[in-house]
Amino acid sequence: MRRYGGPFLLLLIGAAVLRVSLFGDLYLRYVQAGLRPYLIVSGAALVLLALTTAALRPAHSHSHSHSHSHSHGGSRLAWLLTLPALALLLFPPPALGSYSAEREAARRAAQGVGTFPALPDGDPVTLTVAEYGSRAVYDSGRSLKGRTVRLTGFVTRDDDGTWYVTRLVVSCCAADATTAKAEIRNATAPPTDTWVTVTGTWHPKGTLGSPTAWPPVLDARTVTKVPEPTNPYEKP
Repeated sequence: MRRYGGPFLLLLIGAAVLRVSLFGDLYLRYVQAGLRPYLIVSGAALVLLALTTAALRPAHSHSHSHSHSHSHGGSRLAWLLTLPALALLLFPPPALGSYSAEREAARRAAQGVGTFPALPDGDPVTLTVAEYGSRAVYDSGRSLKGRTVRLTGFVTRDDDGTWYVTRLVVSCCAADATTAKAEIRNATAPPTDTWVTVTGTWHPKGTLGSPTAWPPVLDARTVTKVPEPTNPYEKP
């Protein structure tokens, strides 16, 4: 069995990649949807390489003395490396949540104040949390004024009880996630990490384009618990 440690490790990793990409939507917890074909090809290639390597590997490719001096360390390392692969295969980690969101400081680059395109007709208008924040903080045209908006995200909160509807914004994969959030007023907070859809109206705050305008505020009319979406992240 020792001589199959390497192929077995490749097989586990390949199977784990295929599990999250080919046989479900779990890959959306880690990368954008457009990367799915690359994950499938990579997982299939690893599985094929593992099977080919196992089939071609000779039973005794080295002398006994050489094998005895080198195989123990290599095999132990290979078996240790199977642990994270097994964890991904059997217990894929959840999407990033409130802990990841709270680790990021309220970092807002000098995006610049300007006018935004008009919002679609009809209320409530559905916006991403990131788009709501951009319009609330930077839109000199005040396109949110008088409009009812609908935001969906998960609940985060401060120690003082202030709570937010929050989404993580992903450009490529979970490693580059940034935070978008809106402070919710006039409504009781559900438990942290609960997914909710909030409808309400923009509450102006601070000076446009300055740190005092962040985070944006929404005066809630309704708060509804919803299932976590298949893709929990927003695009920038």
